Amino acid sequence: MRKAGRPRGTPKTGGREKGTPNKVTADLRTWVNDILDNGKDTFIERLGNLDDRDYIRTFVGLLNYVIPKQAPTTPDDVLRKEKEMLQEMMLSLPDELINRLANKLNDLNDKENESKIRE
Repeated sequence: MRKAGRPRGTPKTGGREKGTPNKVTADLRTWVNDILDNGKDTFIERLGNLDDRDYIRTFVGLLNYVIPKQAPTTPDDVLRKEKEMLQEMMLSLPDELINRLANKLNDLNDKENESKIRE
């Protein structure tokens, strides 16, 4: 159910621009960043004292903050993306080439149908 407010399709007026973090988020990020910057030397020193297992666990945990996470994909997602890419590629081709491809596909389809009839 939609909340009451401005009618659908009318432009947004006032407020933050899309993508601008709110003040609490900005303040929290600044605070965490200050802690990390000021504690960097201590962190590095303590990191050197970890055993191999804890060092690797910490290292892998930090990777989450620098490497974007991949969205889980299903075979249907992969096929959908491939179909979209193929459509975009085909739309960028010259009409003459598209016609030649269509004729070739029709020829192949006709040959396949002929061989089925013979069987």
